[in-house]
Amino acid sequence: MGFLSLSIWTPIVFGAVLLALGREDQVRAVRWIALLGAVLGLLVTLPLYLRFDTSTAAMQFGEMSSWIGRFNVNYHLGVDGISLWFVLLTAFINVIVVIAGWEVIKTRVNQYMGAFLILSGLMIGVFCALDGMLFYVFFEATLIPMYLIIGVWGGPNKIYASFKFFLYTLLGSLLMLVALIYLYVQSGNSFDLAVWYKLPLGSTAQTLLFFAFLSAFAVKVPMWPVHTWLPDVHVEAPTGGSAVLAAIMLKLGAYGFLRFSLPIAPDASHHWAGLMVGLSLVAVVYVGLVTLVQKDMKKLVAYSSVAHMGFVTLGFFIFNDLGISGGIVQMISHGFVSAAMFLAIGVLYDRMHSREIADYGGVVNTMPRFTAFAMLFVMANCGLPGTAGFVGEWMVILGAVKVNFWVGMAAASALIFGAAYSLWMFKRVYLGPVANDHVKHLLDINKREFFFLALLAVAVLYMGIYPKPFTDVMDVSVAELLKHVAQSKLP
Repeated sequence: MGFLSLSIWTPIVFGAVLLALGREDQVRAVRWIALLGAVLGLLVTLPLYLRFDTSTAAMQFGEMSSWIGRFNVNYHLGVDGISLWFVLLTAFINVIVVIAGWEVIKTRVNQYMGAFLILSGLMIGVFCALDGMLFYVFFEATLIPMYLIIGVWGGPNKIYASFKFFLYTLLGSLLMLVALIYLYVQSGNSFDLAVWYKLPLGSTAQTLLFFAFLSAFAVKVPMWPVHTWLPDVHVEAPTGGSAVLAAIMLKLGAYGFLRFSLPIAPDASHHWAGLMVGLSLVAVVYVGLVTLVQKDMKKLVAYSSVAHMGFVTLGFFIFNDLGISGGIVQMISHGFVSAAMFLAIGVLYDRMHSREIADYGGVVNTMPRFTAFAMLFVMANCGLPGTAGFVGEWMVILGAVKVNFWVGMAAASALIFGAAYSLWMFKRVYLGPVANDHVKHLLDINKREFFFLALLAVAVLYMGIYPKPFTDVMDVSVAELLKHVAQSKLP
């Protein structure tokens, strides 16, 4: 068993153990086992970075064994510069979520922690899979624990939100399954992605494949106009569920574009790039304006996630190194910043049981330490230079300006809208005099809350000040992807 298998199965095995511990008097043991599983899950991913060769675009840490021999389905794993950071990000966010839910979750603690650990392993599996069917199994399996997390520990409309989440994402993936089967037949009964990349596909086949993959990945990102499930789900999901959904699960769709749409259907990707750029700009501009009028903090951050992910898809479909690298960096930075934003809202919700902006005011007077963290995360959400939120957006804007000045100009408007809705929320919630007795009696963050917020603050600042370790890993792989996409696959 290699490092990739350890990264996938360590949290899943610990999650299964937690599900077996069902008695309420075992809560303390459950929490410590969950933390041990999450920390070990993170530790086994570290050698992937420490031993990663940044000079090659080849898949590294490869593992291959037959899974379903009759249909030539293999347990085939590997990572390159595009996928490596998402494995580490997933494991890191899992640790944060376990710590964040330590005292907050009081019922069915073993099932809550177990669901997150299993979900973490499945999402890492998506980023490591080099077999089409293995990818699909991991991709769809992630729906189950998240569906339960929303449906069991969510808010008043949790059943509606969990069904909407499940149906949207499942229906979107059905056409992708058809596309995978078509590629399997066309390649002579192989699910190997490397084989699929070399297939000489006609323009019609590429277009149909492109839209089949788009149906799955656009919903997951989510792109406008199939984004409407996200705000409802974020509002109802527990804090940890919102953090993982925004930080990692949205990235599964964007990652799919890089692994499937671009390399398998490069000519169709170029042909329909205008459509993708248009939809991305709608997400950046229109959804940014929609975010301005939100009154619920969680819904505001949910809509801002749609706008920020618009940068990702924009970067991918302008076909230059700055755009694709910037899109990947934006995915990583959004993982840190969105998780931090939702967890900060969770800290307030645990005390006030309200997400309405109007119910707060003057929080800085009673929670000064917490407000310092909140201010940093809000600034990162605005895209302030020196924070993680700036790097990816700036790279994508530069890449877009290279292609078309007006596209870059439209994308840059997101920085203005982002500052407007983020600072408006911060002013209303944190600044000014104490607004009511509820705010007056708030207690500042404890050591546990300080710890996980500090970890996220370090990540946000480190990536903003010194992004080189992140970009160095992906440079060669991005260059190879662009070279591959530039070569026509028409027979």
